[in-house]
Amino acid sequence: MNPSSLELLESNFQSKIDNEIKIEPKDWMPDDYRQTLIRQISQHAHSEIVGMLPEGNWITRAPNLRRKAVLLAKVQDEAGHGLYLYSATETLGADREQLIDDLHEGRAKYSSIFNYPTLSWADMGAIGWLVDGAAIMNQVPLCRCSYGPYARAMVRVCKEESFHQRQGFEIMMSLANGSPAQKEMAQDALNRFWWPALMMFGPNDATSKHTAQSMKWKIKRHTNDELRQQFVDATVPQAELIGLTVPDANIVWNDETKHYETSPINWDEFWQVVNGNGPCNKERVAARKQAKENGTWVRDAAMAYAKKRSALVAA
Repeated sequence: MNPSSLELLESNFQSKIDNEIKIEPKDWMPDDYRQTLIRQISQHAHSEIVGMLPEGNWITRAPNLRRKAVLLAKVQDEAGHGLYLYSATETLGADREQLIDDLHEGRAKYSSIFNYPTLSWADMGAIGWLVDGAAIMNQVPLCRCSYGPYARAMVRVCKEESFHQRQGFEIMMSLANGSPAQKEMAQDALNRFWWPALMMFGPNDATSKHTAQSMKWKIKRHTNDELRQQFVDATVPQAELIGLTVPDANIVWNDETKHYETSPINWDEFWQVVNGNGPCNKERVAARKQAKENGTWVRDAAMAYAKKRSALVAA
């Protein structure tokens, strides 16, 4: 392809994005756009699947049948989200098995938040309220992502995440209004998950490698810091409403900016976790590898059945 033809294709591509026309799988797109989407959507898919682990740990220990049923449904939802998103990467030409192998071999990332342990039932509330709340803040704009299959998948994902956030807040509210021991449990969960939840939005804008280009392509609609600020502004009043305290002695409302100001984030901790040195990194990846190995016979049997059925139909 000569340079002038490539320039015309790139110009037409950007014009479609600027005019809010969705890019579809068969449309021409720059290789960098394709690879950026594969990286982002696969990381999102990995996060949904790995995110089942800290919550699945509490299904058999839920305090009553209602809580167990709700948590089981939530974990099933996360599995579905992962499947939607892996399917979206396949529309870009990615191989799902290769993406999963990349996760297992440490070549792919997933959300840093899922490398923290869940130590009490209150953590199920903190994850629903904070983690899924942060996910909604990040994912609602993705419903307007320039890539059609990703944007359409996010519509259903966000509806379900909204349910997850509400059930988490209800757990925290119930505990905060319970006995002193229950309120202490809720506060402890908030203390442990607050800062990791803020880190979920990714590195600050000054150090983010991908934000500017993703904004130009309208894969993202807001920067990491903008989304983080929206989350803080929404969540601090919620904590106050149920009588819990955000673990930041320096947090203050700024009347001029109409935003909360917080203490600096410990980015050293963030990068340690992202690079595989968090409390549960090795445990999470080992669990996913074991699940794939244990399910090999099921996949082999399904493939054998599909081939036999195809042969019978052809005959």
